[in-house]
Amino acid sequence: MTRNAEPERPPSGRRSLGTLARCLLAGTAGVVLFASFSPRELWWLAPVAFALLGPVLHGRTARAGFGYGLLFGLGFYLPLLTWTGEFVGSLPWLALATVESLVAALAGAGIAAVSRLRAAPIWATGVWVGAEALIARVPFDGFPWGRVAFSQPVGLFLPIAAVGGTPLLSAAVVLTGLSVGELGRRAVAGEYRRRLTVPALLAAVPVLAGLAAAPLVDSAAQAGRVSVALVQGDVPRAGLDFNAQRRAVLDNHVARTEELAADVAAGRVPRPELVIWPENSSDIDPLRNADAAQGIDRAARAIGVPILVGAVLQNSGDRPTNTMIVWDPVTGPGEEHDKRRLQPFGEYMPYRDFFRLFSPLVDRASNFVPGAGDGVVDLGGVRVGIATCYEVVFDDLVRQSVRSGAQLLAVPTNNATFGYTDMTYQQQAMSRVRAVEHGRAVVIAATSGSSAVIAPDGTVEQRTGLFVPAVLVAEVPLRTTTTLATRLGTGPEWVLVALGVTAVFAAAVARRREGR
Repeated sequence: MTRNAEPERPPSGRRSLGTLARCLLAGTAGVVLFASFSPRELWWLAPVAFALLGPVLHGRTARAGFGYGLLFGLGFYLPLLTWTGEFVGSLPWLALATVESLVAALAGAGIAAVSRLRAAPIWATGVWVGAEALIARVPFDGFPWGRVAFSQPVGLFLPIAAVGGTPLLSAAVVLTGLSVGELGRRAVAGEYRRRLTVPALLAAVPVLAGLAAAPLVDSAAQAGRVSVALVQGDVPRAGLDFNAQRRAVLDNHVARTEELAADVAAGRVPRPELVIWPENSSDIDPLRNADAAQGIDRAARAIGVPILVGAVLQNSGDRPTNTMIVWDPVTGPGEEHDKRRLQPFGEYMPYRDFFRLFSPLVDRASNFVPGAGDGVVDLGGVRVGIATCYEVVFDDLVRQSVRSGAQLLAVPTNNATFGYTDMTYQQQAMSRVRAVEHGRAVVIAATSGSSAVIAPDGTVEQRTGLFVPAVLVAEVPLRTTTTLATRLGTGPEWVLVALGVTAVFAAAVARRREGR
């Protein structure tokens, strides 16, 4: 018997050109994914990015997939996270982007490993959601800023957030892209028409799911409507020294609120039922400093309704809290919400002595202590769920507030440390997705902008500019029912992660058998 001839390998030069082409395509796909994020509303580019990435990874070894995934991650995270180095230099930005890209590299390895399985786009989608679940939790409580779902504040897929939250929304986008990529790869390879059926069906499923979920997105009031005023007092200067004139920041918010009260008295603006100030609007502790308390009291009495004040409270042992205080015009300070998920390298410094070896700026990081609780306060009889700035990126925190009875979501934030970058718009996109995910209106109060009013269907009804004093007054619906996403919680995420992990294991077993 004659042995079967070994398949011919392409010349080394051709292989090198193929590798280079795949490297360029992987990096380009990452840039395309970045382009889908705010302030642009090019949501349809996100599936295009994965349609480009899928063929690059198909049939590759896990090792090669790791490399291509790393290039994809760098193409995505490097431009997405430039705002992190706006005033502290490139080192933190590059370090964070590299860590996030390494997780994308792990996803690339996993997707390559499962690419030869039947219905590979399904298993590859589970792998990607698993990578997003990982970066949402580690290191330092995670940083899921680049979750694919946050590229979808508008568009066909957004209603899926109301069904399965951000993990299922990410999965819909990724599955569509990978399926289209597989369909194109098979068509180019001239495979039989019947081999095109499965990827075509898989590409259609998320599109149909988005259309089917659209009726679930509802903005109707269920517990009446409330008039909310958002005060954007502005700051003396952008950058790390935005609060060097802490009294000026507080005075700005007092002055804007008094101007609002004058407009109400003159009949130019309807009287709001509650007022929300941003995070860090009073970095002078008003519970210890009489002058700060008098200013807030004056503003509250002028407008005649409770104000949610963002303050830094100095506790014993030099461990401050980032706190939102309900300030009543009659009784003064009352219920509080301490920020629960603190920003590493900003609000606290992990391994300070170690990181000081790389930059003296680590000593500018604060030493805040995290709070507890459910993230809900009673503000003028309205149950308001609070996600202070960075907290809005975390699924569990926002979900806990809604499950605890929040009728309205508030995102008090301070973006002055990031200047005129895309950061504030990326954060708004997250808030829009959260609105649909939980069926709640979302109001964003920012020290320097951009403040915004977002309807439960994700529509931005009002917004301010950057680094301008402004006040927004809007009537928003109060809602009490919960979406399926709120009720299911982490269930869809863990199902998708289990699919990905199981597929990687099955692919590894199959490869081992082939080796034998």
